[in-house]
Amino acid sequence: MAETIPLPQLGSDLLVTPFYEADEWKTLDLDTRPAILDDGSACLDLARAEGMGALQQALILRLLTPLGSLTSLGHASYGSRLHELVGRENTRSTRLLARKYVLEALAQERRIQKTALTLEIAPPAAEAPDRLRIFIRVLVARTQDAISLGLEVGL
Repeated sequence: MAETIPLPQLGSDLLVTPFYEADEWKTLDLDTRPAILDDGSACLDLARAEGMGALQQALILRLLTPLGSLTSLGHASYGSRLHELVGRENTRSTRLLARKYVLEALAQERRIQKTALTLEIAPPAAEAPDRLRIFIRVLVARTQDAISLGLEVGL
């Protein structure tokens, strides 16, 4: 039987990717959920991503963040190089570079096993030839649990 990681070790964060998919930074925003206060009245509160959801969101945010952009905050190795592909054509060589950059970023995440179960960079779609569609499935560290996420970035 696989060792189970307690959900608190996977983290908790404010929810900005409610469907655990992203289409660049413009689609990410704080999400709200109804909450009941101690006095029984209802209000809106900021939603949280917890456990597996927090890990999925963390991977998306890591991939969308340009590598080195958080150096001044002490996180020089956080992020990915996907932003370096902006302006390139959606060719096989561009998709291979994207694959390399995704694998480099995933290797920095301690909460996942270092090999991706699935990493697909889809060929360009007729309706969006200037977009990279990335699909990832990875194993959570020290478990047999897998998580999936999708990401679409503009070139």
